[in-house]
Amino acid sequence: MILSEKFWENKYKTNKIGWDLGEVSAPLKTYFDQLINKDLKILIPGGGNSYEAEYLFNNGFKNVYVVDLSKTALENIKKRVPNFPNSQLILGNFFDLNDTFDLAIEQTFFCAIDPNLREKYAYKMKDLLKSKGKLVGLLFDAKLNTDHPPFGGNRKEYTAYFESYFKMDVFTKCYNSFHNRQGMELFIKLTKN
Repeated sequence: MILSEKFWENKYKTNKIGWDLGEVSAPLKTYFDQLINKDLKILIPGGGNSYEAEYLFNNGFKNVYVVDLSKTALENIKKRVPNFPNSQLILGNFFDLNDTFDLAIEQTFFCAIDPNLREKYAYKMKDLLKSKGKLVGLLFDAKLNTDHPPFGGNRKEYTAYFESYFKMDVFTKCYNSFHNRQGMELFIKLTKN
């Protein structure tokens, strides 16, 4: 299954973005609010409208990078946050990135890629993170769709992808999910080995 730039651009142009909360998710906001080092270099892959990037940037984190296949999604960020550096809004494929980061935020990207790419995602994330870098975010813990995103899964499946590359600091049911995702999300905080 090919989920192309055209596929995602069409989703944003037609506003068929049911996964978009319209705000930073509570679990990620809670995590961000305890971060002290504002110099962290942060990646948000498949960030879409990225209210997470907006929240971080507006709270003093100036090294936030969003990569997405949709030009419209990145333009939406720029409209909301005019001071967000253009060079940190990357129109492109996550798997083509070559930079390194201290922290990567997972918010509905993993569930949007073809499940056949999940092992590749874990490996790529390991390459993109600096030594002791962290992957933090949310993964669906539910059976969802098999023929289009969002694709679901479970902790056992996900552990198999990540355990070779990361220490599982936190990998648990999310207690403060958005109301329509209650009981369907895992909160993860993984540290690169």
